[in-house]
Parts: sequence; C-alpha cells; structure tokens
Amino acid sequence: MKPGRFNAITDVPGIQVGHYTDLEHLTGVTVIYPENGAVAGVDVRGSAPGTRETDLLNPVNLVERVQAVVLSGGSAYGLEAASGVMRWLEEQGQGFPVGPAVVPIVPAAVIFDLLVGSAAVRPNAQYGYRAAQNLKGGPVEQGVVGVGTGARNGGLKGGVGTASLELPGGVVVGAIVAANALGRIHDPITGELYARFLEQQGEFRLKHPPRRLSAPDYTEVFTDTFVRSNTVIGCVATNARLSKAQAQKVAQMAHDGIARAVFPAHTMFDGDVIFCLATGEVEIAGPAELSRIGAVAADVFARALVHGVLHAHSVGGLVAYRDLYDC
Repeated sequence: MKPGRFNAITDVPGIQVGHYTDLEHLTGVTVIYPENGAVAGVDVRGSAPGTRETDLLNPVNLVERVQAVVLSGGSAYGLEAASGVMRWLEEQGQGFPVGPAVVPIVPAAVIFDLLVGSAAVRPNAQYGYRAAQNLKGGPVEQGVVGVGTGARNGGLKGGVGTASLELPGGVVVGAIVAANALGRIHDPITGELYARFLEQQGEFRLKHPPRRLSAPDYTEVFTDTFVRSNTVIGCVATNARLSKAQAQKVAQMAHDGIARAVFPAHTMFDGDVIFCLATGEVEIAGPAELSRIGAVAADVFARALVHGVLHAHSVGGLVAYRDLYDC
C-alpha cells in the first residue's frame, strides 16, 4: 500500500474539500463533498460531542445517502454552518427528493475553539456557504485553515490534516481531521511522535531528533478542564461500496487511529466524532475486506491527525509543534 497522489482524502475519486478560514477571529469551517452523494456512517466516541444529523445515519433509518459533511469551529454555535452548506446544495439541486423540493442531508460536528481568538464570533451559515463555494479536488490545504483555524492539540496549536492509502484491488481510503485532542501526539520526554511507526515516505518530516523535555505530569493534563475542553472530529472516505451498517463499522474502527496518535485519547473532555463516506465505485468481497478497510482507515486517520499538528503554525498564543522541534 502507498499514499495516493495527493496523500489526501481527495484521492478518493469524487471527493472534494472546501475551507473557509477566519484568521481574524481564529475559527472556520471545512466541508467534505462527495460529488454524487455517498452512503454514510458515523461513530460518536467522545463524551462531550457537538453534532447534527447523526441519528439520521443509523442503519435503521430511512435516508441512505448524504450530500456533504461539515466540520466546524464554534462549539455548538458552529452547527449553524451546516445550514449554509444546505443552501448551496439546494442551489445545485442536490438533496433528498420531497415532491417538488430537495432537502440536502448534511451531518455536522464541531470543535470547541471559543477560547482561541474571539469567543463572540462563531461560524454561521455564511461561513458554511463560503466553504462550499471553495470546494475542489486535488491537494488539500492543511494546518491553520478551515475547522483547524482555532484548533489546539495537547496544549499546542492544532489544525486540519489529511492522508490516504491505496489498497490492492483499486480501493482507496482517505481521511481528514481537525487535530484538536486533549492528549498529546508526542512523547513529552523525547518529543517523538506516538504514530511515527505509521509514517509513509518521510511524510512526518522530522529533520533532527526532537529536544528532550521534562517528564510528563499527568495531573496537569487533567486540570483546568474548561480551558482544555477538546474534540477530534473528522471524516474517512472510500470508493468501496458499503451499506450504512458497513460505513458505521468503518467509522468505529477509524477511532483506533486517535488512540494510535494521541495520548490520552477519548477522555471525558473530548467529543470525538468520525464520519465515513462510501462512494460505492468498487465492490468488496465480504467481511474480511470490510475489516481491512476499517483497519486501514484507522492508520490513515492517525496519519491525518499527525499532519494536522505538523502543518500548524504558532498563532493566537498557541505554540506549534514545528516551533518546538525542527520539522
């Protein structure tokens, strides 16, 4: 297996990504758009989530396909951004048909970034509409953009990250994530990345051994929890043909990627949410192939999370990993 051409979720045919970035107030929105819609699943693993339309993705419910997924800053306020994406999709005539109209299906999740930048300015419907206007395939901008603009990860600056892998047989798996975990992506003593064993083709770009830091203080990690409220949200996508139940399973397995890249993971102060989009171009053989896709999704998600932190730059009083270590 190897990364796709762009090492991004857009290596999955038909997947586009659009960002809207508000650098003045340090918040933003990211939209993931399957051109022809996609079967979707979700797994909400965190204990402080902020979501919209996730119940609709339960396999027992009616709607099979979604038109977009929204990842937004702004905590619960930021869920409004999905309304702007709905408006853009309606203008394109895309959505669930209801007589003479369509209702675009746009699940969403948010991160808590109100204490970075301005707490009074949050993503709204206009932010979502502008992110949809910026949709495109090809290379995906990473770091302090879109939903990652106000992200922080393990006390450092977080950001948007993406990655992909191509499997034998034509299946492609990609992921995009807002790296915004309570836990760290690196060993606090050596500075080395927990997920370094997943590195593909030098993508983590560590030029020199990280400088030694002080020993970890896990009491400190869990204090001042309001200030440190965090969430990892993201989306995996594949061109495999999956049912809603199978897409949900891939989303579940992808959560292991957080545990591979971050310590501690899935705390009471994280609201971790992962969506899965399946465009349905490639038939799969059965449960074994589904399990392989889920396992690969976890690794791809972990790499995307690391990319989000490595591509971030220091801003808003938050120091970036790249400014602590030469990478």
